[in-house]
Amino acid sequence: MTTFTTKPTFFTGVWSPWWLLLLFFSACREELPFVNNPPSEQAWVAPAHFPAAVYDFEQNPLSEAGIELGRALFYDPILSRDSSVSCASCHHPQAAFTDPGKAISSGIDGRLGVRNSPALFNLAWQREFMWDGGVNHLDVFPLAPITEPAEMDENMLHVLQKLRRHPRYSRLFYQAFGPGTIDDRRFFHALSQFQVQLVSANSRYDQWVMGKSQLTTEELLGYQLVQEHCSDCHSGVLFSDFSYRNNGLDHVFTDAGRGRITLLASDTGRFKVPSLRNVALTAPYMHDGRFATLREVLEHYRHGIQPSATLDPLLTNKIPLSQAETAAIEAFLHSLTDTSFTQNAKLANPFTP
Repeated sequence: MTTFTTKPTFFTGVWSPWWLLLLFFSACREELPFVNNPPSEQAWVAPAHFPAAVYDFEQNPLSEAGIELGRALFYDPILSRDSSVSCASCHHPQAAFTDPGKAISSGIDGRLGVRNSPALFNLAWQREFMWDGGVNHLDVFPLAPITEPAEMDENMLHVLQKLRRHPRYSRLFYQAFGPGTIDDRRFFHALSQFQVQLVSANSRYDQWVMGKSQLTTEELLGYQLVQEHCSDCHSGVLFSDFSYRNNGLDHVFTDAGRGRITLLASDTGRFKVPSLRNVALTAPYMHDGRFATLREVLEHYRHGIQPSATLDPLLTNKIPLSQAETAAIEAFLHSLTDTSFTQNAKLANPFTP
């Protein structure tokens, strides 16, 4: 049985650990017809140039039917209170599963949250989720938007009741998991099976790493500059160490970031380091979407760093870059765009004709 660490957890609002019992014990039980759908060993293959994933696939064996069920759930607004908002409403595949052009996404009844929608890819390599790391397991990640009043404003008991009444999901769940009920464990496992498919590893940069393509002279200079100035945080082929850092956005904080989770003053203003992969597609930038362009982001690191008690020491002296170096970094960042990921039909809306 998968176990999860309990701790005070926050999304755009507050999430308390009451749901833990719900995760393992559903209120209703119904037996469904058995459909033999054995796990597929080929359902997930890590890119050869990536490190080992951290997601425990043994606790949630993948199957093609499970992945397709998860994809249907991801795109279905049935998960929201009034069936108007789906996961994909704020995470569009063509924008690396962000909400393009929106600093803050709107949820049910047009309500606004407080943070920018994070990109969803390479989740199998991450142990914590959300800008503040308030979710500590991929298998319960979807509970955050489902229960958040500014997003889907729903509860899991009602979600499961709706799915049990729906003929499509009666079929899809027993095809994926065999006999048993449509319960919360199967629900979350199905969504995880789809989410671990969101692998971005085939940009022009990746082709260069594998010796199958070339970067331009300017892109190579940009890569060297990223390694020199940015790789302490945006490290490795994942382009993030997934730590929490204060990157000098403010000297007075209206959002405590990681400090909302740990309740430590030393974590105030720190947010999870996002990956640079597909960054050219995911504007606007930062946890509150304050920067509209990559150039604005780079100019912030050149001139805009705000001092504070928790400012990352690496940024004390800002990042000294010339205009030409700034342009080179921007050029390299565009080489991280993975169109084979954003245009992958297997990740697209299954309900679209």
